[in-house]
Amino acid sequence: MAQGLEVALIDLQSSWNNVRHHTEEISSDRLLVRRGQAFIITLYFRNRAFQPGLDNIIFVADTEDAVYLDSEPQRQEYVVNDYGFIYQGNKNWIRPCPWNYGQFEENIIDICLELLAKSLNFQIDPATDCALRGSPVYISRVVCAMINSNDDNGVLNGNWSENYLDGINPAEWTGSVAILKQWHATGCQPVRYGQCWVFAAVMCTVMRCLGIPTRVITNFDSGHDTDGNLIIDEYYDNTGRILENKKKDTVWNFHVWNECWMARRDLPEGYGGWQVLDATPQETSNGLYCCGPASVRAIKEGEVDLNYDTAFAFSMVNADCMSWLVFRGKEQKLHQDTSSVGNFISTKGIQSNERDDITENYKYGEGSPQERQVFLKALQKLKAGGSQGSLREDLQPSGSLPLRDSPRSLATPSLRPSDVVQVSLKFQLLDPPDMGRDIRFVLLALNMSLQFKDLRVNLSAQSLLHDGSPLPPFWQDTAFLTLAPEEAKTHSCKIPYSQYSQYLSTDKLIRISALGEEKNSPEKILVNKIITLAYPSIMINVLGAAIVNQPLSIQVIFSNPLSEPVADCVLTVEGSGLFRKQQRVLIGVLKPQHRASLTLETVPFKSGQRQIQANLRSDKFKDIKGYKNIYVDLGL
Repeated sequence: MAQGLEVALIDLQSSWNNVRHHTEEISSDRLLVRRGQAFIITLYFRNRAFQPGLDNIIFVADTEDAVYLDSEPQRQEYVVNDYGFIYQGNKNWIRPCPWNYGQFEENIIDICLELLAKSLNFQIDPATDCALRGSPVYISRVVCAMINSNDDNGVLNGNWSENYLDGINPAEWTGSVAILKQWHATGCQPVRYGQCWVFAAVMCTVMRCLGIPTRVITNFDSGHDTDGNLIIDEYYDNTGRILENKKKDTVWNFHVWNECWMARRDLPEGYGGWQVLDATPQETSNGLYCCGPASVRAIKEGEVDLNYDTAFAFSMVNADCMSWLVFRGKEQKLHQDTSSVGNFISTKGIQSNERDDITENYKYGEGSPQERQVFLKALQKLKAGGSQGSLREDLQPSGSLPLRDSPRSLATPSLRPSDVVQVSLKFQLLDPPDMGRDIRFVLLALNMSLQFKDLRVNLSAQSLLHDGSPLPPFWQDTAFLTLAPEEAKTHSCKIPYSQYSQYLSTDKLIRISALGEEKNSPEKILVNKIITLAYPSIMINVLGAAIVNQPLSIQVIFSNPLSEPVADCVLTVEGSGLFRKQQRVLIGVLKPQHRASLTLETVPFKSGQRQIQANLRSDKFKDIKGYKNIYVDLGL
């Protein structure tokens, strides 16, 4: 009988394999291979040569790839690309925020594996947890719960209080690497602080590092329906200002989550592909603060009973909005809007710096018969499933028209054809909303009837947090308008910088509202507009050719846009493959309207398309940002 083979050495061919599996940026010393793709290893035997036909070597491996994307450009964008944009602002002013995902940076793979080992699932039952790690559905829920720290020693503490003295203001972050490395370096203590875009960006880093195609999604006017009835209730007083919501229903100015690409063999056929995962701790799912994966197609079709958390995800993009006037202890229904939630759902384009609008992936066109049919189907399913929230008895939408006085009930009948809007109100900005300038705007009033109209209009302005939470009003005005039949008039308004500056939140959001009352009529008209104040961007210039392992000078130009001095200025600059770690430069004081520049020296250590991200903070502002895309040549 032939002597058995004795293995003397195994050469994993790490460098060769990693290049072909697109993991060479993580390591050339460790074997890192992707599912469903061949790799080569070499075995050396101690006692004799391998004899084909006589010797057999059996490898056991699961090569099924449940996260396979068949488009190479999509694989490059959603797995390999290590920078991108997260869209912020509001639906009328969408701005890209640059972000360094850095999934291939030093030690990030080990930090991601440490994150899995710190999960409650692994702590409770390590064997089962490891056995399930081949399932993207399972692993995405584990990661989603571990990005926030509500249940465990997750990566980030959420904070929406505007008090960040014991941590970092979420608006200051420009990348995931510094966050993940700080979490690791402090013994897995949650990093302070994050909000939705930070949670989503860090989750994108971890999922791409683990090989799961992932992208970051922004939904403008995003619903947060706490009681599961697909209605977001908003309350106003008689000055038009929005009130703190007793139910905690809110419409977020924007909300950011992830989509991950995976097969869904736990669902009926056709619901694989992009799945919503939301690491921002809003509601619990099976006892933990995570959300998803929820099939994007299931959301569009109203299949809200499919796992996981599809009903909550549906409400974020397709809930109805109900406005109520609170006056003398009573609540009067103003109007119901069927189209205000879920606008301009956005992600970075594939291998492009352009914004890709993917709203049609989530819902049929607003106002279309299909959209209402899906909405009604979702309501029926929630009702049949015993949702904790009260559902409307009538399932007919009431449109966005003003209503007469009515009791506090969701069972208000649909409007009769005679109930038509006779006066319209609209805000119009007169100047770009630049930080430091007075805000000038007009209220446009149009009488669409054949009768004279006497209007009293109460106007107010208040700061908002991006999750929709209102701050106290800081400006009010009253206009009295007499409109002849079919006449239009304007009322001019100005809010000085000196008045609004001391009331601004970090989100730089101001909501202006007008509540119009017609003389001798119970009809009321509500209109509002959200203004996002803008800063000038940081300019970045690359001085000379960028070549691997060759010194490179980078000029950063920034300014104080305000007519007052600002102190405690700090500039942060980073970029995967360009800087070994985030650069922090103490600037100190910047004089009013002062423009400054500085030059940084670095040595690029990775070739290909790269991005530099920069942020300037001070005691008066936190997030003046800039970016520069550059190509680094390999050189000789």
